[in-house]
Amino acid sequence: MARSPCDLRLLLLAAAVAFIYIQVRLFASQSHHAERLAEAEKSGSRCTSQLHSMIDQVSMQQEKIAALEEMKIRQDEEHVQLKILIQDLEKRSLQTLVNKNVVPVAAVVIMACNRPDYLQKTVESILKYQKTVASKFPLFISQDGTNGEVKKKALSYTQITFMQHVDLEPVRTERPGELTAYYKIAKHYKWALDALFIKHNFDRVIILEDDMEIAPDFFDYFEAAAKLLDNDKTIMAVSSWNDNGQKQFVHDPKALYRSDFFPGLGWMLTKPTWMELSPKLKEVHGDRQFIRPEVCRTYNFGEHGSSMGQFFQQYLEPIKLNDVHIDWNSEDLSYLKEDKFLIQFGEEVASATPLHRSDALLKAHNMNVDVRIQYDDQGDFERIARHFGIFEEWKDGVPRAAYKGVVVFRYKSSPRRIYLVGPDSLHQLGANKG
Repeated sequence: MARSPCDLRLLLLAAAVAFIYIQVRLFASQSHHAERLAEAEKSGSRCTSQLHSMIDQVSMQQEKIAALEEMKIRQDEEHVQLKILIQDLEKRSLQTLVNKNVVPVAAVVIMACNRPDYLQKTVESILKYQKTVASKFPLFISQDGTNGEVKKKALSYTQITFMQHVDLEPVRTERPGELTAYYKIAKHYKWALDALFIKHNFDRVIILEDDMEIAPDFFDYFEAAAKLLDNDKTIMAVSSWNDNGQKQFVHDPKALYRSDFFPGLGWMLTKPTWMELSPKLKEVHGDRQFIRPEVCRTYNFGEHGSSMGQFFQQYLEPIKLNDVHIDWNSEDLSYLKEDKFLIQFGEEVASATPLHRSDALLKAHNMNVDVRIQYDDQGDFERIARHFGIFEEWKDGVPRAAYKGVVVFRYKSSPRRIYLVGPDSLHQLGANKG
């Protein structure tokens, strides 16, 4: 059956509508894809731009790193050259200071850090008496750190050899909460003493700090003590300090004692002793003792320092610095040898009038003879020490300035002696109780 023209027109119209619809959909889809493509191209462009920027930044950082590496290489080269220069200056300075015809008694090193004003006061005090014995006691300043004013001050003294210790490694303490300052000081001491004993090959070294004045007979004292130190291996070091050397507790400028407590603050030791101590960096003295004076040959004026002024007003400020000339080279110091001193000191302690218990302290003030007062333990000692005003502190079970547990001091600057005696002291001294 033949279709009518009207039916054909409807079919063509439907086909045309379908075609138009398809074309519109295709156009819409193409437009959407075109927009997405444009956005993708923009995003790609941004990424490319950011990538180029990052590449540029990396390139700049690489250039900076290369420049820093080059700078470090130059600084390392300059450091090596500076080290060589300092060693050469030290050598020339030392050759100038040391008389080849005179064997030095001991090198004297001032340990400094960041106190130029203190250092100047110390150096001026030392030079006042060192000039006449410079060949026997060559003088060094060892600076810990890079304080510019201290270095400038140290280098201004042509008669002194300058050394500088720079340690940038972090300090590791043995126990939490400990002050790092003491660890830094210990490392500085090791470095300086290794340099003087090993590098410069001195037989003895006297260690001072940058807050000390010295007595007129300081060098004579150490020259005489050097012979004793060499000949008696039971002596670990010789000190110029007495912890109970305050004006009211001293009388005889010639009196010297053995002590189980390390006094420090101006002391001399030998190379063999240091070679034993250096690897440990700790005080290990066993049964050896120290020699100390009754009247100090050093005065510590350092109210501000690593110990933050601890004990200064009560114990350090009133210290008496010896002002009497003693011809130490004519003095017979053989009584300080261990066997002789043990007997002599034991007899002196045993012959002192014993005072007991409750009325002991009262009687001690009213008698005109040497007396001895026994303490039972550390707490008892501290109570008696506070009564008289001497140092209460103990270290490693030893009271300051003690020998065989005995602490001796003068009563109100008089010849009278007061002995504070431990429960086992007389037995250790080989003395009988009176």
